[in-house]
Amino acid sequence: MNSRQHPAGGAARRQAMAERVMRQGSASVAELAEAFGISVMTVHRDLDELERQGMVRKFRGGATAQASNVFESNIAYRRAAHQEEKEAIARHVARLVEPGISIMLDDSTTALAVARRLGGITPLTVVTNFLEAVKLLAGAPGIRLMALGGEYHPTHDSFLGVSCVDAVEAMNTDMVVVSTSAVSDRCAFHQEQEIVVVKQAMLRSASRRVLAVDHSKLDRVALHRVAPLDAFDLIVVDSRAPADVVQRLREGHRNVEIAKL
Repeated sequence: MNSRQHPAGGAARRQAMAERVMRQGSASVAELAEAFGISVMTVHRDLDELERQGMVRKFRGGATAQASNVFESNIAYRRAAHQEEKEAIARHVARLVEPGISIMLDDSTTALAVARRLGGITPLTVVTNFLEAVKLLAGAPGIRLMALGGEYHPTHDSFLGVSCVDAVEAMNTDMVVVSTSAVSDRCAFHQEQEIVVVKQAMLRSASRRVLAVDHSKLDRVALHRVAPLDAFDLIVVDSRAPADVVQRLREGHRNVEIAKL
């Protein structure tokens, strides 16, 4: 590939570069320099700006959109990852939702998949801090939508911070659906403290607590502990989860259900 095949302008080139990294998961500086017909120094400057925007994370010799134990993935990458598994989990979770209840959704793309299925289960009160879920459900017939405020974080397309925690703690919903980026045999984890405190507040503010995680999150840990698994009333995973991992989950938490793809 050469530069004629890619946008020449800086902003357009960086957008195309971010899309390439997110599509592949990661890319080296040398690969990006060749693909976009630019110098290594220009690639580094572009990646510095993309990292500042929260689109990618630089490492020695390249950049990645994948999560680590310390960094969460950008919303655009998470939205595209494991879509089939998230849809299966959403179908399973939606069957647990009854008309007339109140349900809180976190800012995970798994919870967003659940939100897409709520239009046929009305009347409902839906509470969320996820801007995309707010846009999805705004004006939906039969849904009373309550948006949680706070400081907007573009990396996650959600509202976080002290104001969001205060808003969550002022409520008591019938059900909450959360996802986390890592789940061990005993605990659920997330990389970012700002998100952890909101998820913890959500768990305290709901009568029934559902952890919905695709198989890529299992048998992992991250920097911050969200909650022990026994804080959840139900754990839903997809059917691609390894049998031995599911067995260990069930040994620590008996109420684990498998969403069939």
